[in-house]
Amino acid sequence: MCSVCGGRRAAGASPIRCVGERITATGVPEFREVAWRACEGVLAFDESDRARSKSTKRIYKVYKQKHKGSGGYVNGQTIVLLLLVTSSITVPVGFFFYMPDPALKQWDKEDKRLKNSGIAKKDRPIKHERDSAYPTKTEIALGLLKEFKVAHSLIKIKGVLADALYGEKAFMDEAAKESGGSQVISQLRKNQNIEYRGRIRSVESYFNSINKGIDQIIRVRGGKEIKVTVSSARLKVSSHSKKRFVIALKYDGENDYRYLVATDLTWRTQDIIQAYTLRWLIEVFFEDWKLYEGWGREAKQLDEEGSSRGLILSLLFDHCLLPLKIRETEPKRSDDF
Repeated sequence: MCSVCGGRRAAGASPIRCVGERITATGVPEFREVAWRACEGVLAFDESDRARSKSTKRIYKVYKQKHKGSGGYVNGQTIVLLLLVTSSITVPVGFFFYMPDPALKQWDKEDKRLKNSGIAKKDRPIKHERDSAYPTKTEIALGLLKEFKVAHSLIKIKGVLADALYGEKAFMDEAAKESGGSQVISQLRKNQNIEYRGRIRSVESYFNSINKGIDQIIRVRGGKEIKVTVSSARLKVSSHSKKRFVIALKYDGENDYRYLVATDLTWRTQDIIQAYTLRWLIEVFFEDWKLYEGWGREAKQLDEEGSSRGLILSLLFDHCLLPLKIRETEPKRSDDF
């Protein structure tokens, strides 16, 4: 049972799941309106870090991580977050705490030390199996997707968006399967190989020398038009062992391309680009969330339940503001006072 709202959830399920179930089942008219507006949309994954005390031992899944501001190291927490993006709202619908496997992390550190010392691979310790208590970010993301489908089976998933961390074959194929065959869009690294006319070359080399981009105007959410340089092709991605829709995209003022990769080959180039621009709404959400709604800034509660309480309340606050936002942006109805 959820300690915040009293909703029941399956063992090991994301704590926010029961929040979403209660919103869609509530009798409050404004919340029913929010649920109705979420009848279809795009799911987007990303992760967020929160620095904690250097001496903490009891905060759930705290580990040593790089601090972007100072360049040093701090103890911090990481969550993988799932957001639902519809034509009118963007709401968090799932989260899970991530932490690297401590045993694998220690093995990797020792393996690098022995390698630098000239020890042959056959004489170095064998890599441990990953502990199931410490799933990878892609495993967490797929778990959140499965939970969402179970909890909100009536919502049609039009697409799944994720950054380059999730641009591997296993994730993209499984995400497409779990979402009912919807489009899955991620990114490739510039040095990843593609096959073209029997030759293997990097995706960067292909789009810079063979298939150069052209300038286009695209319309992003809100109707704003922006200038981009685009090129695309349906190419076999070597690491995926199959054809993908690959797009080189560069915004006005940028020097380097980013390389989008999509599973559904039937979509148009422009449709994929416009769908992927919705991923930036996650950055907007993170900025607002951390600045105004917090994430346990002064949290003193310990262990998993303690960390989850503050996070649930923080995310639930976003849900509570939605009905007010909807009423502000729409014409006044006859039954409004």
